Amino acid sequence: MQQRRLRAVLTPLALAACLTGAAAGTTVAAHAASAACQVTYTVGSQWNGGFSANVAITNLGDPVSAWTLRWTFGAGQTVGQAWNANVTQSGSAVTAANVGWNGSLATGASTSFGFNGSWNNTSNPVPAGFTLNGVACTGGTTASPSASPSASPSKSPSPSASPSRPPSPSPSASPSPVTPPARTVRVFWLKPSDVAYDQRYPDGMAKVLQEAQRFFKQELGKTFTLNSPVAEVVNGDQPRSWYENTPKCGDKYWWAVCNMQEELRRKFGLGAPDSRWINVGEVSAEGDGAGGGGGNGWVILSGHDADGAAGLNGPMNRWYGGMVHELGHAFGLPDATSTDGTCMSASLYDYPNCHFSQAQKNAILNGPYGSFLS
Repeated sequence: MQQRRLRAVLTPLALAACLTGAAAGTTVAAHAASAACQVTYTVGSQWNGGFSANVAITNLGDPVSAWTLRWTFGAGQTVGQAWNANVTQSGSAVTAANVGWNGSLATGASTSFGFNGSWNNTSNPVPAGFTLNGVACTGGTTASPSASPSASPSKSPSPSASPSRPPSPSPSASPSPVTPPARTVRVFWLKPSDVAYDQRYPDGMAKVLQEAQRFFKQELGKTFTLNSPVAEVVNGDQPRSWYENTPKCGDKYWWAVCNMQEELRRKFGLGAPDSRWINVGEVSAEGDGAGGGGGNGWVILSGHDADGAAGLNGPMNRWYGGMVHELGHAFGLPDATSTDGTCMSASLYDYPNCHFSQAQKNAILNGPYGSFLS
């Protein structure tokens, strides 16, 4: 199955999706092994005035119970919205600190966070160096400047892991015995085999899709139909790490979502595109720099988007606007060429204060899935 990279998603606005056609985009990576860490800084996508980046940290020194990563931008870049870390900036100096669930890093353990930023449209170089808890990334592994904790902390969960809570029994998640009606939007949460069932995920995805349904009605006078239940829970065939690390659709940015899409297509007999349904899939797996996207009747999203829908990753308006944006792609819309107040541009971050232009409304209504709206 050939794939096509489209506008990224709820990492909002990264570029991507594994659907059909040729790939395009910009990825830049820097690696620095330090006295205590290795850092991988990846620009997953870049557009006029903005970019999306992922920062992965591997602790090579003594275990830590909290971490602070610092770097300096060299070309006037600024950090906007961030996830999985508390990020602040003073001038060109940036400080990223762990959030509650990803502070403990055993020796060899990794975590990552991401952010959206702005640049000058001329140069967006990778930062020249990083420090972790005050130790420069210089290439060796030396004693930590602070005492080790008295007890070794457990390995940090991956960015798509939810905070600890007693797992609920997982419901049956094989293909539904009752095929949903055609000309509806099907929604799937693919739960890897080693991820505990959590009702917040299907419930949260339902709320995000219901808000998008309301928005389409407001904008178009018509909207799409959801099923009951809105989200179908699918027990994945593989553990989370398989979805994250098995190559699919080119560079690693798309592996998790493309592996999910392939499994959903196989299990449910779905096409890409599919004339029967628009399909929305979210997988609780991510990996370094993972993204997602929409187009050709599909929306495919990775772990931080699933976490956001579940209410675990920042304000909900971000995920509402991101879903409207990606559904716009699924219905056939391209990205806007500038930040123009439409939800097909970076204005999605101002949701609910973004809208579809009249030209975009016409394109949806007259597009390949316009007949799905009523």
